[in-house]
Amino acid sequence: MKQSLTLLALGTALLLSQAARADAIDWKKVDAALGKTATVSGEVHRYGLPRSDLHVTLDGVAIKPALALGGWVAFAPMQGEAMLMGDLVLLDTEITPVMTKLLDSGLDISAIHNHVLRASPATFYMHVAGHGDPEKMATAIRAALSSASKTPFDPPATTATATAAPAIDLDTAGIDAAMGAKGTANGGVYQYGIPRRDPAKEGGMQVNAALGGANAINFQPTGGGKAAITGDFLVTGNEVNPLIRALRAGDIEVTAIHSHMLAEEPRMFFVHFWANDDALKLARNVRAALDKTAVAQH
Repeated sequence: MKQSLTLLALGTALLLSQAARADAIDWKKVDAALGKTATVSGEVHRYGLPRSDLHVTLDGVAIKPALALGGWVAFAPMQGEAMLMGDLVLLDTEITPVMTKLLDSGLDISAIHNHVLRASPATFYMHVAGHGDPEKMATAIRAALSSASKTPFDPPATTATATAAPAIDLDTAGIDAAMGAKGTANGGVYQYGIPRRDPAKEGGMQVNAALGGANAINFQPTGGGKAAITGDFLVTGNEVNPLIRALRAGDIEVTAIHSHMLAEEPRMFFVHFWANDDALKLARNVRAALDKTAVAQH
């Protein structure tokens, strides 16, 4: 009994210590370093870095930033400092100079790849990671992107038209029913973040949805009840082929299969996809593919 109480006291002290270290981070300084305001989910502070400067088309569809150009970085308190994960959207000419500046600042690169095919101009995605002082890492991210890419940091000019949220011209209730989840409108795109049943861990930290650990499914209206869909499924190795067989059976194009992280447990793969078809049909086929994986049930 005495030993149990001692272990309980140690566990409580550890939790209080971790909370104190998290509270020690001055997030206003991190906001200032990035020139952005974070979206906070639990202890994770996530910053959007959309490439609103780019005009990308794919199969005749003008891609909205929220569909496939939404770069981001997120910080989670860890061992008195912070763990960084992120995904930066870059043109091919921006990859090497941005990478060089990030490496020179001590940050790591965990992946570079495409998410979609046939886009014009072609876009690539650089996944970054780090551990240390969050303000310094935020400063390094902004310095690299500001000097070596055209990623915008200034807030967009606001007008009465611009401040109104774009309408989602889709049967969102029907899509929700088919997906078995509730979506969220963001920048004219209807989005889902559906977590796995058992999230992966990296560096002892759970890779939750805010850190990129969820199935991301995005619907952009293209007229007449149709939608362009893209995003990524998060799966273990044994789930890859059942998933992509289900996607192809649903006439959904598989555009990339790759990793985003370097030392996660269990090993995870990200499967990217594309289609432009009847939105309800696509939602049913996406749900059928999700059911081939260890997805959290709603």
